[in-house]
Amino acid sequence: MRVLVTGGSGFLGREICRRLVARGTAVRSLSRRRSPFLDRIGVSQHQGDLADGAAVSRAVAGCDCVIHNAALAGVSGPLGPYWATNVQGTRNVVEQCRAHGVGILVHTSTASVVFPPGGLENADESIPYPDRHLAAYPFTKAHAERLVLAAHGPDLTTVCLRPHLIWGPGDPHFTPALTRAVRSGRLPMPGAGANLVDTTHLRTAAHAHLCALDRLSDRPGLGGRAYFIGQGEPRPLREIVHRLLGSHGVEADWLALPPRLAQATASVVEQVQRATGSKRTGALSRFLVAELLHPHYFDLTAAHRDLGFRPPLSVDAGLADLARSHAAAPRGLSTSG
Repeated sequence: MRVLVTGGSGFLGREICRRLVARGTAVRSLSRRRSPFLDRIGVSQHQGDLADGAAVSRAVAGCDCVIHNAALAGVSGPLGPYWATNVQGTRNVVEQCRAHGVGILVHTSTASVVFPPGGLENADESIPYPDRHLAAYPFTKAHAERLVLAAHGPDLTTVCLRPHLIWGPGDPHFTPALTRAVRSGRLPMPGAGANLVDTTHLRTAAHAHLCALDRLSDRPGLGGRAYFIGQGEPRPLREIVHRLLGSHGVEADWLALPPRLAQATASVVEQVQRATGSKRTGALSRFLVAELLHPHYFDLTAAHRDLGFRPPLSVDAGLADLARSHAAAPRGLSTSG
């Protein structure tokens, strides 16, 4: 089997590539930047942008399966860059899979595609897309998911996975953002942090992609569906945040901000971003505030039943591993390899 991983140089992409190589799969990556780590483990690398159909075609040619993991992620910013990468890029991947006779397409979606303003509690895959999304990222990822699911057919088997809040050694997004938010030993956050949230360890997310790849190889009739992926261990947000910070040696008191104040401030920040033409993807936004205030955890029954998916480690084991990795890493160097 020859597998292309888009976004192979990224956080999750590297782990997917590493696991595929470890079991003897011929792996190719399409990314905008070259990865020394992928060179070391023998992944064939293509450089290019997802919005460039010719670059996608060159990477897809000769592959049997594609894991489409690349995306522009963020909680703020204008629609244009998200649309180019997440929607047009996904459209190019689907078209080139068809053009080159690829049999299986596994797409990395996100649970945020169905996140309504009030949150999700033990939600399963029957929940519809919301009438409106609070940011360009979930809006464009929902469009991308629809494209992939609609492409499922006799010649191309497709599936979408919806991991949520991926963390682990080398995390470039979630934990660093929390660390940057700490001010003078305090972490200002909207609300008390009692809302239950499920997360996804890096190893769990990568494992789910391989489960999907294997199961669709044997049972292509399972395609055309989306599946929530997570640890299956909802915890209060406040606990998750403190333990993630603690694994990096950071201690901070939770400073609860009034929810209405946080929402109003986010609205003002969004207006300023639009007025100034800012392209920041990590600024305060209504989407971010909603995710911090409301529950989001999921019923993983469908992924267990159809994909044979089970998290390979618990939240506690993952946090212990994260603390060890951080302690062992040379200062200033990433633990991602």
